[in-house]
Amino acid sequence: MVEAGTTSLLLDAGPGTFARLQEWGDPTSIAAVVLTHEHPDHWTDLESFATWAGYGPGRAWFRDGGRPLRVYAPPGVQPWSHHASSPWVEWHELAPSMVLTLGSVVARFVATDHGPPTVAVGLAHEGATLAYSADTGPTWSVAELGSDIGTFLCEATFTAESEGSLPHLSGRQAGAMARSAGVGRLIITHRWPTVSAEAVRAEAQQAFGGAVDQARMGEVYSW
Repeated sequence: MVEAGTTSLLLDAGPGTFARLQEWGDPTSIAAVVLTHEHPDHWTDLESFATWAGYGPGRAWFRDGGRPLRVYAPPGVQPWSHHASSPWVEWHELAPSMVLTLGSVVARFVATDHGPPTVAVGLAHEGATLAYSADTGPTWSVAELGSDIGTFLCEATFTAESEGSLPHLSGRQAGAMARSAGVGRLIITHRWPTVSAEAVRAEAQQAFGGAVDQARMGEVYSW
């Protein structure tokens, strides 16, 4: 969940995220849901959110209140959803090179190196910048989102010995890419649960040449 001024966005919605969102606060404050690609670990809790918006406590705001739940996603996501045609869910298709204004946030999208159509996201608000890699292999760089990235949330799925096995990044690759692009702060995420969090963070930090955070549930980071 990303906050900027009066705007709140849900950036990807993997399993369990809607429950965490309700612990944070009122889901009706979410201006839009941005989904990066069709793999289930990035979007399936949209189903919980959309059901809550149409049949649960959110119905008065979304379904009956004339304020549809806005969902932005690249091709391939909407057809999988039970709510692909629900009138209270407003789908928008994302494409690389799109620039959108979502509340008080300017959002840019570029394609990554990941098989199905996948977009990385760059957000800007009052001079602050946040980039999110989504899922990607090593042929993509966050530099495609600009040369002034303040905070970079980057996937780091495994450690260096698994490089090349799948279109994902190791901690080493994430750190090296962030350093090359000149980002200010690196936070890594998307770690396989069988991989040591500290091992991924340590190799990312060595390659980045500065402190690196390993994202954890419930943590809050300023950007």
